[in-house]
Amino acid sequence: MNININKVKIVVTIPKDNVDEVRNAICEAGAGIIGNYTYCSMTTKCLGTFKPNDKATPYIGKKGELEFVQEEKLEVVCPITNVKEVIKKLKEKHPYEEPGIDIIPLIDEEYFKDK
Repeated sequence: MNININKVKIVVTIPKDNVDEVRNAICEAGAGIIGNYTYCSMTTKCLGTFKPNDKATPYIGKKGELEFVQEEKLEVVCPITNVKEVIKKLKEKHPYEEPGIDIIPLIDEEYFKDK
């Protein structure tokens, strides 16, 4: 089986007040393109948790205390050629010093068509 990966899905959780700024930045950098459409994304409400250690500089919460934050999970597709720039812009606009970012390889639909 030989599968070429041309696109990925980028998934990140963001405090709900910062979603639009991050979405705009990553879509301007080339994420969120599906066919003739741009700025394609999906968000899901979620509850994030974290506990900053003594070396952390938390945007929300206090060092050593478990924090619960209303967040949104933002998902976009992204061509492989744009991933580095998209991740760079995501990190520039995301308020957390260390956002959790998933980069998931996607198989093109063409692979599953009858030949």
